[in-house]
Amino acid sequence: MDRNFWLLRGLRFVAFAALFVAAAGFVTMSLWNWLVPVLFHGPSINFVQTLGLLVLSRILFGGWGRGGHSQASWARKKKMWREKVESRLAGMTPEQQEKFRQKMQASCSGATWMRRQPSETAQPTHAE
Repeated sequence: MDRNFWLLRGLRFVAFAALFVAAAGFVTMSLWNWLVPVLFHGPSINFVQTLGLLVLSRILFGGWGRGGHSQASWARKKKMWREKVESRLAGMTPEQQEKFRQKMQASCSGATWMRRQPSETAQPTHAE
């Protein structure tokens, strides 16, 4: 690829990022100055204070990076937790597994992944 292409692409990204920050700052400043002084008798703020407020709120409430509390993130954590529990169950004796299942059903109201499969429950009985 041409070096000028990547330079132009980088400059375009920086320009759009600056435009986005400016638009978000202007919208936030407008909403603050429209609502806070009237409702709460608070001060009006300027653009730089607005950007500081946005950064502070991001630190306090949003964190940094991608994938914070998205649905995919929860699904990935659930899958990892399930694999961890299943690996622990694999190292237990059948009596320990049953005791663990009973404790989990009592505390988690019978999670579906802990329920026995129909083939496990249909064991032949020795009726004499």
